[in-house]
Amino acid sequence: MAVAGENKTIVLAGATGDLGGRIARSLLQQGAQVRAIVRPGSTGKAVEALRQLGASIVEVDFSSTSGLVTACMGADCVVSALSGLREVIVDAQTALLQAAVEASVPRFIPSDYAIDYTGLPPGTNRNLDLRQAFRERLDKAPIAATSVLNGMFTDLLTGQAPVILFPLNRVVYWGNADQPLDFTTTENTAQYTAAAALDATTPRYLRVAGDVLSPRGLREAASEATGKEFRLFRVGGLQTLDTMIKVTRAVMPKNDDVFPPWQGMQYLRNMLSGQAKLEPLDNNRYPGIRWTSVREVLATRP
Repeated sequence: MAVAGENKTIVLAGATGDLGGRIARSLLQQGAQVRAIVRPGSTGKAVEALRQLGASIVEVDFSSTSGLVTACMGADCVVSALSGLREVIVDAQTALLQAAVEASVPRFIPSDYAIDYTGLPPGTNRNLDLRQAFRERLDKAPIAATSVLNGMFTDLLTGQAPVILFPLNRVVYWGNADQPLDFTTTENTAQYTAAAALDATTPRYLRVAGDVLSPRGLREAASEATGKEFRLFRVGGLQTLDTMIKVTRAVMPKNDDVFPPWQGMQYLRNMLSGQAKLEPLDNNRYPGIRWTSVREVLATRP
């Protein structure tokens, strides 16, 4: 399905972040007009980069309903790439949603960009519980909504996600070595989100995966990408991982980190359980996107 951005205006919140900046660039490349909402006084390289790309910068305090409504006026879609905890994912997004409704914007894309959290038991993932809380508000609003679900960002496998241990040539996992897992690069996720923002016919959920590999498949990809023989390291069953999450969370000091170590462990646990598997995949909806494999990403690691 070809989508053109000509004469379409997209309001983008969170454009100064990595994913948001990529979404802005992809939208602009497709000819869309992008209004990037930033907080008053926002400066720095990210804001200047958006200006250089051709985005319109709109400074708005999220506590200002009138300011948000004005920013949303005449838009074809509001896209959120905000990142944070409850005050952002629930509170700020709710303010943005209400403004979009008041401004008669027809469509809203929330900041989900995750595994399929819709069927996960409450309490198994703090960050996804927040998205579930906002989803309940979004589904009651008089606006068409589309969530983009992309699994884990493939980029995290090069270091931030403790799954592939490069110094030890090991792939760590719990449970079943053949459980399929969904991975999509940040760039592919941004490209797909931009295409969805410009597509007035999107369903409530769009599920994509640039690659689907089990822990065993990750071992093969890591071996091929590096030329070294990686091996599987099964730490234990999923109950073992549950215990590790509880202990890690208990010993860590309270803080406001969005992604503390135990949060990443919760995310991995959800994936390894199979409960968050993305099915069916909507990769073919926008055939112009070239999906980047896990092996390709691992091969770029220094």
